Amino acid sequence: KESLAIMKAKGIPGSYEGLHRNIMRESGGNPNAENGWDSNAQKGTPSKGLLQVIQPTFNAYHVAGTAHDLTDPVANITAAANYAASRYGSIDNVNSAY
Repeated sequence: KESLAIMKAKGIPGSYEGLHRNIMRESGGNPNAENGWDSNAQKGTPSKGLLQVIQPTFNAYHVAGTAHDLTDPVANITAAANYAASRYGSIDNVNSAY
């Protein structure tokens, strides 16, 4: 709910359903999830957190007013939703790894 409130205030589109669907697919709801095997991890930047964000993407799409910690649930969700809005129009439009 905190991420949705920040998203609404900042004009970042997305719904609870879109966030939940992507969180469950990406991390199974584990805020400490880390992907240690994909191409990002092999390059030294593993995806982390509820929505499996890499540090450079988090840095680029971090939303002011949230923690500067990639695995902080609110910061991770909000940055990922901001990225998804930029790339796909909304987190609601993401139906696979992004």
